[in-house]
Amino acid sequence: MEAGDDGAPTDDAAAGVRGDGLAAEAAADVNGTMTNVMAALRALNAIDCVERQQALRAFHDRWQDTELVFDKWLTLEATAPGPGTLARVEALLAHPRYDAGNPNRVRALVGAFCRANPLRFHAEDGSGYAFLTRQVLSLDAKNPMIAARLTNTLARWRRFDAGRQALMRAALTEIVDSPGLSKDCYELASKALA
Repeated sequence: MEAGDDGAPTDDAAAGVRGDGLAAEAAADVNGTMTNVMAALRALNAIDCVERQQALRAFHDRWQDTELVFDKWLTLEATAPGPGTLARVEALLAHPRYDAGNPNRVRALVGAFCRANPLRFHAEDGSGYAFLTRQVLSLDAKNPMIAARLTNTLARWRRFDAGRQALMRAALTEIVDSPGLSKDCYELASKALA
């Protein structure tokens, strides 16, 4: 990206970014090859714009009945860096095609948010950790293995700043202290706290 003498982006550089966004939007045409469409959607996913929303909506409408491609769409939604991503992920839990009993769906939405969206998952207010805790406790009775794997996302709490460490430890403690918790979740959460 070009910069002026003061280091700020020039109008030409800003126009290039807008042009790249438009190029990505054009490439995201749902009738293109899946490789090109996914590459374009990943590029658009980093930009909070109307074109992104339109492209994702078109992709969803075209592919929602194809299992693996629907999972790709969920992952795109979960990994968007925009400020409304957690709210969007929570809303998608109620999508008619989302099934918490399907481990691939859970990994595509909840797992992708927690593992592949560090900006939003590790939000300073702890909202990502609270979301994960609710999901783990909800999923544990249905699928303890997937719940345990999600719990493991909090295991590296020591690598974060003091504020996030406290929030992650609190989430792990809430999981460990939950009555009726599966052996799988208990072992991972208690080991992470040790």
